[in-house]
Amino acid sequence: MGIEDLHYLKPRDVRIFDCRFDLADPDAGRKRYEADHIPFAIYAHLDDDMSGPVVAGQTGRHPLPDRDAFKRFLRANGVTPRRQVIAYDDAGGMFAARFWWMARWAGHAATAVLDGGYAAWTDGVEGQHAPRELSVDGVRALSMGEVRERVDDGSWHLLDARANDRFHGRNETIDRKAGHIPGAINAPFQDNLDTDGYFLPAATLRRRFVSLFDGTVKPVACYCGSGVSAAHNVLAMVHAGLPEPALYAGSWSEWITRPDNPSET
Repeated sequence: MGIEDLHYLKPRDVRIFDCRFDLADPDAGRKRYEADHIPFAIYAHLDDDMSGPVVAGQTGRHPLPDRDAFKRFLRANGVTPRRQVIAYDDAGGMFAARFWWMARWAGHAATAVLDGGYAAWTDGVEGQHAPRELSVDGVRALSMGEVRERVDDGSWHLLDARANDRFHGRNETIDRKAGHIPGAINAPFQDNLDTDGYFLPAATLRRRFVSLFDGTVKPVACYCGSGVSAAHNVLAMVHAGLPEPALYAGSWSEWITRPDNPSET
């Protein structure tokens, strides 16, 4: 969604969520929000609002919250079936895409990400025109066990949204173990964007993902380090007109809690 859509919508018709966050400084996003934000925007904190409790040795770094609890969060902030929801951040849509996926996971179809994020708003630059409302029928979250089954039988494509060096285990600065899930394809989420942080055209994104799959047609599951940037690949594939992939929200940080789960570097 571009900023011209925001100007067109009236405050009573829309709920805007500011998802700015810094993985290295969990308070930084809220501080930026408090300093300045899009009018009427509500702050959504990755740890507090978009994640459930972290259990050492059992969950990833950003496990999904209880779905009913997230529905209550949306209702408490004025999200009703007829209201358009728009999420934005200042990280190329990485955190906003997580909110987009979760709102649809909670059953709210009329959800979009502001292309270009907060910079687009402050600079007044128009972005891509993505559909405002998509069916929620394709939203699917996979458990670790379900991913393990697909790794063992090779029946799905697994897309890893992390940077190339982390995927190959050469520069792991966050998780205790380096590498990736066997058979996964590296698809860094940053490659969905142009140099200014806007989504590439839908046709370009479609060519990107089709080339990654090398012509092999299989269902797709997206993961990353903790289920955040993986949602960016989900959004990019949907924007490209491809079938919506599933999300493995536990991602690599959950996968490595099981010593018997295989890994590659």
